[in-house]
Amino acid sequence: MPPFNGWQCGKSQTAPRCLYNHGMLSEFDLIARYFKRPAHRSHAALGIGDDCALLTQEAGMQLAISTDILVEGRHFFTDADPFMLGHKSLAVNLSDLAAMGAEPVAFTLAFSLPGVDEPWLERFSAGLFALADAHRCELVGGDTTKGPLNICITVFGRVPVGEALQRNAALPGDDVWVSGTLGDARLALGALYEEYALPADALAAAAPRLHMPQPRVALGLALRGIAHAALDLSDGLAGDLGHILKASGVGATLEVDALPAGPVLDEQPIERRRLFTLAGGDDYELCFTAPATKRDAVLGAALIANTPVTRVGRIDASPGLRLLDAQGQPLNLHASSYDHFTS
Repeated sequence: MPPFNGWQCGKSQTAPRCLYNHGMLSEFDLIARYFKRPAHRSHAALGIGDDCALLTQEAGMQLAISTDILVEGRHFFTDADPFMLGHKSLAVNLSDLAAMGAEPVAFTLAFSLPGVDEPWLERFSAGLFALADAHRCELVGGDTTKGPLNICITVFGRVPVGEALQRNAALPGDDVWVSGTLGDARLALGALYEEYALPADALAAAAPRLHMPQPRVALGLALRGIAHAALDLSDGLAGDLGHILKASGVGATLEVDALPAGPVLDEQPIERRRLFTLAGGDDYELCFTAPATKRDAVLGAALIANTPVTRVGRIDASPGLRLLDAQGQPLNLHASSYDHFTS
């Protein structure tokens, strides 16, 4: 079966992997109805409509590429709102570009669906494209098949050669910063899993941080030439910062009580506040390091990006992560990163 609009309707040994036959909405119809849009950007010399998309590469620029898979029951609830799910599916990828200081250009979407639910598809694509349009990021191809609900997006960005923010560039004496607030996503997740009770209004206030994270693309762009190392916080600050420390061959000291808790988490007991800001996950904020001499520049970048930032620690020459309370006393907290195969 030939490709259609840049999407593949693949074949197995026994039968085509199309969603429906016999007069029902086919994969081709699904793509044309919910995901094919008029070309509106110049980055794609050839978008949806052939075997591959062709992206125009500008002189002096590098291509930044990232892929994330969202699996039903693992990364989102079975009854997840499709508009919010469409948003989050792209947001987690844009967050990776933000961490590199890369400007979004285009993305592909590959997913399996248990069946064709047209109201669901309409809502999902609306959430997806609302965020894509906000960041001028064009859908240029993908793949669909029938199966358990899984969503895989690959995003493409661009960054000037030599200006990408990488994990291996932290230096002793750097400040450690985080954007936004931490922990409300984890607080909402725990309440939804009935680990503890939250009042309905508190859950309603915290849940958007879990379901519709906001990628800090503008901040990532503003930090180019200012920050040394950066990454996005998907699995918890302690574990994610550990990736910077390992790649850079350094250590760090964090002031745990200085971590900016989300407004709902900020009303919780101090033990929960400390744990969820340090190891909550699903925040999709940026953690970055920058020289102490560039504090004013960091604050200026935050102002340009309209994104608050908080200085929460320092990079040390000696390996390891040290945790301090508000009085500067050591804290013995077990804070590990989320792991998809052991968690």
